[in-house]
Amino acid sequence: MSSCVLIERTEDEVLRIRREDIDAHEVNLIVQGRVFAEWADLLERECEESIRSGFHVVLDLSDVVSISRSGIGVLGRLVKAGVRITRCPPLIAAMLEHEGIPAGRTARRN
Repeated sequence: MSSCVLIERTEDEVLRIRREDIDAHEVNLIVQGRVFAEWADLLERECEESIRSGFHVVLDLSDVVSISRSGIGVLGRLVKAGVRITRCPPLIAAMLEHEGIPAGRTARRN
């Protein structure tokens, strides 16, 4: 099953979260865009809802272009709740790791 949550203000300010159910126990949330303010809160609510439904949550951040301080705080709380972060772009991964948040990096392209 795949679904999508979209919040949009302008062409430059958008967050998309696409959900892919991997199996009966795991869901992959593919995040695209900017993780700022209320969008960070939206991401946290989406993850918490999946956790309450009994899923292990994996966040794919490969298409995240920027993240705010509040977004970093949300990701830190989610990791403490058992969410796994994967496929981070190098800059986003470095920001998270600087804050002590484990972040799976994307493979480097040659």
